[in-house]
Amino acid sequence: MREEPRLRVAAFRPDDERLAAAVELLESLGADPVPDPMLAVEPTEAVPRTDADYVVLTSKTGVELAAEADWHPGTATVCAIGDATAAALREAGYAVDVVPEEFSSAGLVDALDGDVDGARVEVARSDHGSAVLTDGLDAAGAYVHETVLYRLVRPADSGESAELAADGELDAALFTSSLTVEHFLAAADERGVREAAIEGLSDATVGAIGEPTRETAEEHGIAVTVVPDRADFETLACEVVEAAAPTHRD
Repeated sequence: MREEPRLRVAAFRPDDERLAAAVELLESLGADPVPDPMLAVEPTEAVPRTDADYVVLTSKTGVELAAEADWHPGTATVCAIGDATAAALREAGYAVDVVPEEFSSAGLVDALDGDVDGARVEVARSDHGSAVLTDGLDAAGAYVHETVLYRLVRPADSGESAELAADGELDAALFTSSLTVEHFLAAADERGVREAAIEGLSDATVGAIGEPTRETAEEHGIAVTVVPDRADFETLACEVVEAAAPTHRD
């Protein structure tokens, strides 16, 4: 009996334990991972303020950098944008006071609305954080200060997935932020395959981790197939592989 070919699925996570976990997950789902990091972390050496009433951390990376700098939140209410960030905070020894039901900037704004009027809110994150968070907190009456803990840059050797897409050899792609979309297209452009890669993705199953990522992809002509209700990588990967598999078997 002829063995069915395995789905080729691109994952764009940073080249650390997150990419290793993505590869392991995709293999467990019966897919062939295409690990193609579209983000690399450049720390700024900045540290979150310690005089705020609320402190917002938006990523595991930000938590790790704050902990390495021996940052202490003092009496601030500590907010995590999702379970992964909350878990990183607890692992680093911090208490977590607020985790929104919806793991997004808008979800956190909704969770804090009504509580932060007149409060000092420190937002510690990357240089590509969504304005939805800071603008929303400002509209809720908070005095918002943002500290950029790290910059997100595109690795020089990224782009294998763009070439596979351009050749019609990529079955699915997992975009985990607007920046991964932009860096994928920049890598494709650099390799001279931008339009072909976009066309190739039209025949693939494309997943976006949330609405902002979907909007960015579609603004650039990439049709998105899957946006999971829960904004985490495991859910995204499982739903994309499930959606891709029936088409792949035909």
